Amino acid sequence: MALDEIVISRAIIDRYYQKLTDNLETDVAIVGGGPSGIVAGYFLAQAGKKVVLFERKLSIGGGMWGGGMLFNEIVVQKAALPILETFGIRYRQYQEDYYTADAIEAVATLTGVAVRAGLTIFNCVTVEDVLMRPERVEGLVINWSPVEMTGLHVDPLTVRSRFVVDTTGHATEVVKVVERKVNGKLSTATGKIDGEKSMWADRAETDTLANTLEVYPGLYVAGMAANATFGGPRMGPIFGGMLLSGEKVAKDLAMRL
Repeated sequence: MALDEIVISRAIIDRYYQKLTDNLETDVAIVGGGPSGIVAGYFLAQAGKKVVLFERKLSIGGGMWGGGMLFNEIVVQKAALPILETFGIRYRQYQEDYYTADAIEAVATLTGVAVRAGLTIFNCVTVEDVLMRPERVEGLVINWSPVEMTGLHVDPLTVRSRFVVDTTGHATEVVKVVERKVNGKLSTATGKIDGEKSMWADRAETDTLANTLEVYPGLYVAGMAANATFGGPRMGPIFGGMLLSGEKVAKDLAMRL
């Protein structure tokens, strides 16, 4: 049987259209495809929740791909090893409480396992605004990343979700949008984004979990976005806190849902 280019095109369009319309209303919408977002999506899907993840780049995985300064190995502390084991990611002990894993295997495995568990991922999608009702975030306003990059005037679409999780890392992209709209009503010390502090791996790993919270009704932060929002330090290429933060926000939301 000869392959027909039009059937190939129709198959892609039909399947993508179905995937998009099926996810216009979800339990949780995650913004940012780094390790904390992927892990959160996995555990929510495992809990039977309808969860979607939007990533503005073509690739998924955030900064994990490059390890430290493009040395594609990551470090994980002992507390986070159960998550690596849950996903089936291999690791080796370097010394007491320091374990290494191949960054490429880690990202590829996290992504594959999460998608098979039920997480739906849309890459090349930018969140440019939020859907709000009085005093609550209720969804996202999305557009193609190339539209934003090229500055084209193209109106966006909207998706509704019972909760939104900002896992956009240092950029805190969703929180910044909400901060502008609510004028000092975030649940931080100042009511605004407190800002990321300098590198301090030990403190940052602890703070990442402590700061994984609801920052405004309907909006949670996790991963590095949590520290950047609540004024914690950055941690660099150690990823245990990121993984554990994703697990924590998923468990918190699963209970609320």
